[in-house]
Amino acid sequence: MSSSETPPPVTPVTPVAEDRTVAILAYITLIGFIIAIIMHGSKKTPLGSFHLRQALGLFLTGFCCWLVLLFIPVVGWILIPFVMLGILVLVIMGLIAAVNGQRKPVPLLGEKYQQWFANAFA
Repeated sequence: MSSSETPPPVTPVTPVAEDRTVAILAYITLIGFIIAIIMHGSKKTPLGSFHLRQALGLFLTGFCCWLVLLFIPVVGWILIPFVMLGILVLVIMGLIAAVNGQRKPVPLLGEKYQQWFANAFA
């Protein structure tokens, strides 16, 4: 190869189907999350790790909000459906990113989930 020849362009790495499967399953119920963890254990990928951390954060946030609001009489009980709807919207946003093979954090706490759970699923 002479110095005047340019190297071929680098093609972007696209996630394989298994990577996306783990990422997608992470958001689909607790059972899907557990299955995604098992699948991720045999082949760890950055996309799978990212979405497992996002899903874990969303599940924990939803559960903690539900638990706190449950113990606040009347006002908390009224707020529970609205907070859960907000969490559902964030889960759907994470699911859309997973389907597209993107490592895009969910709004509000997505970056924090990556920091807090940095050692999880690595």
